[in-house]
Amino acid sequence: MGDINIRGTKVLERNATAFYNPARRRACNEGGTSSSKTYSIMQLLTLLASSAKAPFLISVVSESMPHLRRGCIRDFQTIMGEAFDPARYNKTIHTYQFGHGEMEFFPADEPAKMRGGRRKVLYINECNNVAYRSYQELDIRTELFTFLDWNPVAEFWAHQHGIVNAPETEYIHSTYLDARKVLPAAVVTNIEDKRDKDPNWWNVYGLGRLGKVEGLVFPAFQQEEDLPEGGHRFYGLDFGYTNDPTALVENVIKGDTLHSRQLIYETGLTNDAIAYRMAETGVRKHYDEIWADGAEPKSIEELCQHGYNVKAAPKGPGSVEHGHQLVLQYRQYWTADSLDCIKEQRNFKYIEDKDGRLTNKTSHLWSHGMDARRYGVTGASAPVDREDVEIYDAMQLVGGMDIR
Repeated sequence: MGDINIRGTKVLERNATAFYNPARRRACNEGGTSSSKTYSIMQLLTLLASSAKAPFLISVVSESMPHLRRGCIRDFQTIMGEAFDPARYNKTIHTYQFGHGEMEFFPADEPAKMRGGRRKVLYINECNNVAYRSYQELDIRTELFTFLDWNPVAEFWAHQHGIVNAPETEYIHSTYLDARKVLPAAVVTNIEDKRDKDPNWWNVYGLGRLGKVEGLVFPAFQQEEDLPEGGHRFYGLDFGYTNDPTALVENVIKGDTLHSRQLIYETGLTNDAIAYRMAETGVRKHYDEIWADGAEPKSIEELCQHGYNVKAAPKGPGSVEHGHQLVLQYRQYWTADSLDCIKEQRNFKYIEDKDGRLTNKTSHLWSHGMDARRYGVTGASAPVDREDVEIYDAMQLVGGMDIR
């Protein structure tokens, strides 16, 4: 097994100092994007587990298993590098056995794990998206130390219950500047380019300062494992390329509920590449209904030439806010693997003017999946030709045929 290569930042050093300080029981890491919070904590945990001389269990927790796979587990494998031994990693229960040390990964939506056995060290990643009750159940079963991290989007239980300022807590604030020596220059440029585009984004993700929840366009949603069967199924598509991602969202309206899944969320996709990715995700040609941004008629036509049933979503004066209101009439759900769209919904806000009053403009930085879903809902809610309805009804009656 190869050596673990650790190249750390000040954030790693501060967390290590807190862990070895007998006056500390936890470390609260609050900061902006790309500040190395998650990576640094995972580096420290990897070192602790690999050097353990007696049984030493570390639990790594976040809101969902897809969130863990794309975050902490991916970082862990990168940190391990050539030292990572697939034979030591149990993919079924997501544990890695070092020897005496063991690291387990599980989501906070597994009640049995919350009330399971004790551990030496706990790490809750992006803990502002985990319920306070879950934190309590995990922390009380942790013998030595708890690490918490989050982006300061708004106050939550760590602030409200005095955890951040408790005497036994080490508060660690960080921004991208703390990790500048290990960040690619393009990442730094991308962060700083947003300084004047969205003041709230820059305050929270650039400077790592506490934000506000006021002005969320879609303040409430729930997560689920999969889309439901039945209902009205359709797709929404928002085009992007260099800086903005192309977003494709599958939707199901069932009664008063709207269920959505992120299928594509990528930059750099040509229309040919979008068509290829649509085929990969199972979108059916000449059949599935896809509502797209009407400002891109050329892109819509090119996808139609690939055989996809792409239509321009209705647009006009007031159509954006009308679309928002259409979405708001439903109880909203995202599948747990829709990580980018979930993050967008948590940050998609109306922009404030210079006096702090909310305008009807929304943050472009968090709009791509939100727009894709809106196009789909707006198109699916538009009046349809009566002949189409009759054909649909007739096909439904033929042997109970499901023509979703």
